[in-house]
Amino acid sequence: MKTDKIILALLFGASTIYAQTDHLKMSIHQFVATDIDGNLFNFSNLKGKKVLVVNTASKCGLTAQYKKLQGLYEKYKNENFVIVAFPSNNFLWQEPGTNKDIKEFCEKNYGVSFPVMEKTTVKGNSKHPVYDFLTDANKNGVKSSNVTWNFQKYLIDEDGKLVDVISPRTQPDDPRIINWIKS
Repeated sequence: MKTDKIILALLFGASTIYAQTDHLKMSIHQFVATDIDGNLFNFSNLKGKKVLVVNTASKCGLTAQYKKLQGLYEKYKNENFVIVAFPSNNFLWQEPGTNKDIKEFCEKNYGVSFPVMEKTTVKGNSKHPVYDFLTDANKNGVKSSNVTWNFQKYLIDEDGKLVDVISPRTQPDDPRIINWIKS
């Protein structure tokens, strides 16, 4: 009887420790997404890089941020930094186009050359697994958040861990983001 209690205590304790530390094993590097061209994009290829993940839309008052995102990418892409965009139609139907439409819009209007994923959902029950990770403290180990609008930014460190969530209205060239890239 005493042995059974000890075994149960050990098992319960171990599962509690595992549950409390499970998020330490998770990183953005475990995910695979589909890019705008229909190819698989493996986030494990981003190990050792700082990553800015952003949800985008072509018909939003903040769409001009594409220009600053591209500028940021051009300036720091050779310093182990990458931007990964996830177009979504979650906010007032501001990304109505197809993947082909989105790609043409981004290239023609802003010269976007950073990775852009296929159009997806970034909130709700059907959100993309990357956004499930980014918005849930139990998975990312840092904080829970809601994607509040287009162009919300998530900063991910070289180990694939969430560092911070940046407001959609904060410009990509904000000193807070620049200082993080340079640190």
